[in-house]
Amino acid sequence: MPRIVVSAYAICFPVGGFLSWTLQWLVGLDRLGCDVYFVEKSGFWESPCVDLRTLMNSDDCSHGVSLFRDLLARHGLDTHFCFVDGRGEYHGMTRAAVEEAIRTADAFVDMGGTPFLDIEHTWMAEAATVPLRVLVDSEPGYTQMKMAHRLANGAVLHDFNRFFSVGLNLAAGTSTVPLLGHEWTGIVDPVVPDLFAQIPPDSTAPFTTVMNWESHASVTYDGVAYGQKDVEFEKFMRLPQLTPSKLEIAATGARLPHERLRANRWGVRDSFSVTSTFDAFCSYIANSRGEFAVAKNVFVATNSGFFSDRSAVYLVSGRPVIMQDTGFSAHLPCGEGLFAVKTAEDAAAAIAEVQADYPRHSAAARAIANDCLSSTVVLGKFLKDLGL
Repeated sequence: MPRIVVSAYAICFPVGGFLSWTLQWLVGLDRLGCDVYFVEKSGFWESPCVDLRTLMNSDDCSHGVSLFRDLLARHGLDTHFCFVDGRGEYHGMTRAAVEEAIRTADAFVDMGGTPFLDIEHTWMAEAATVPLRVLVDSEPGYTQMKMAHRLANGAVLHDFNRFFSVGLNLAAGTSTVPLLGHEWTGIVDPVVPDLFAQIPPDSTAPFTTVMNWESHASVTYDGVAYGQKDVEFEKFMRLPQLTPSKLEIAATGARLPHERLRANRWGVRDSFSVTSTFDAFCSYIANSRGEFAVAKNVFVATNSGFFSDRSAVYLVSGRPVIMQDTGFSAHLPCGEGLFAVKTAEDAAAAIAEVQADYPRHSAAARAIANDCLSSTVVLGKFLKDLGL
């Protein structure tokens, strides 16, 4: 039974999407027979913890810890996590228990945040003796460009010895993302199918998505600025005028253009209110007809091959996905249940096709999730690639 310690970002900002993303990895590895643990650190900025009931930032992590513990308890993993707050206090597992888990681990898996942080805010010092130190890049392009900037400024990068990316085209050699001399293995974020109920949607339900208008600042590399979803959404702003189907985004962002979106007939919801828990996140997707989603500009412009963990949940819930193509269409079956689009006209045609035979496309969406994205398939290959 391989022992695997996973580090990610979920408790500081415990929105349903982050909780789902982390849960799929932990439950998936556990079901494959791994002895899996989760660790997270705070302390890299002032008042890092968000209480989603009040949307207030503070040093109090109790809300996130409680949500995460209760979610893991459903799967018998509530004694297998630890959060270290800004004062250095351990929540969940004790310090001694965490140190023992890491000391005896076969692999340490960082889910993408570490390259941006100084070592005192990561687990890399503790994991230095783990035989396999694995980076799973969840922000293809952004991660590598920030790593390149750190190297250019004289910083020493964290000591990983295996590199995976949800940018599937990095491994294929068809992306402009800088590889930094590393061999990147492609991976999609997994889903555990039986965690998501199969509930037929109302025929009048909207096509939805959950998004952040600008989740972080743009990044410039080789003189080119790469932006966020705000950049790419402009290409699809007029989409509601091209289809009779309802379209809605659950979004957040300081510069979210509410009035302009509504003028173009987009429904707009507050993303925090519909994803305040894992169950709320699942319910929002279950009450959707399908997903229409744009990708971050950095994913599109670099032809990264990125595919969203959120879109995977739509698919496994039997909700067809129409997603802006980042190059993922070279790796996942498209045209039935899943559509890769580049223009508003493409998206409108895909929505019309889904609506014309919804049961067929719903079944195809679920089949894609089971065949290509399920934790058994994805994480089984991951463990094999690692020799575990």
